[in-house]
Amino acid sequence: MSAVGSVSSPGLSGLSGSTALPDTLWFTRCPVPTATGIAADQGWLAREFAADGIAVRSLQDAPREVAADHHYTHALTGLFREGGNVPALWARSRGEETRLIGLTWIEERQVVLVRAGSGITEPAQLRGLRLAIPHHGIGIDFWRAMALAGFRGALALAGLGLEDSELVDVPGTPGDGQWSAELSALRDGVVDAVYVKGALAVEAARRIGAEVAVELDTVPDRRARVNNGTPRPVTVHQRLLDEHPELVARFLAVLLEAADWAAERPAEVARILQAETGAGAEGVAGAYASGSHRTLHLELSEERLELLAQQERFLRGQGFLAAPVDVHAWADPEPLRAARELLRERRAAVTGG
Repeated sequence: MSAVGSVSSPGLSGLSGSTALPDTLWFTRCPVPTATGIAADQGWLAREFAADGIAVRSLQDAPREVAADHHYTHALTGLFREGGNVPALWARSRGEETRLIGLTWIEERQVVLVRAGSGITEPAQLRGLRLAIPHHGIGIDFWRAMALAGFRGALALAGLGLEDSELVDVPGTPGDGQWSAELSALRDGVVDAVYVKGALAVEAARRIGAEVAVELDTVPDRRARVNNGTPRPVTVHQRLLDEHPELVARFLAVLLEAADWAAERPAEVARILQAETGAGAEGVAGAYASGSHRTLHLELSEERLELLAQQERFLRGQGFLAAPVDVHAWADPEPLRAARELLRERRAAVTGG
């Protein structure tokens, strides 16, 4: 694990400490629907900064010795991150000087799976069951956090808590696919229920014939679905924001354009999602609700901030955070406001309006 605050990984040319333009901006995103992924696929991020002589590179495409663990620690000042909230909150709680500059909410299928023929079809039946809680030997075990939050949401629908079931540790094995250890434990009768989400989970569940006991996506109250990706934050380092706020606004303006573009092109978004997630068309279609291509826009609304604050309280209560994170103080609405204004100006210049 790199020391928090380190920007000395080989090959990473973060900011030099002056106000000169950086020669590289980095971005990282999770393998899920993101405006960053759309913009990268279309080449818009590289195009935006080319005239400035600034290269824009994906951390996912960098060699391991270059990328290090910056997707999780955000200990790189020239990095934009659109990803799960567990690592983002964890990094902030450890003192990394990041700022929250946007939140998305994308319905990504979240379900509790059981063995076929178990007869378990509702949240109240989770009482007393053995629930799979994965354990990975990584700095921030976001897989474990996701399972705990997912089961918390499902149990709460019946007025229950995690203490009303048996939490069973399921060690992950390096090289395992997503959810494979938990689904194997379900298949082998070691556990009675598994929380999964996303495209690859849909495909994996079908391979072992698991059945859905609780479908969190059908619950009207979004609070039941608060988890690592709901809401999903966009974060940037305070140093980049202080020294080059115009670069941050321009980056966000590209993401806003990407979200607008995606809203009109469901087939193109599905194609990009298959590449981003590594899942097939069936997995993508099963994981993301109809109309998800229209929900990639960034906000910092009070509703989304409060949903993230709910997640912060849960993670802190479960021991994932080193210190409290004041979500509202962490958020900076100015870059998004500036990005929207920049986009309006650009569009007015094109139309003559």
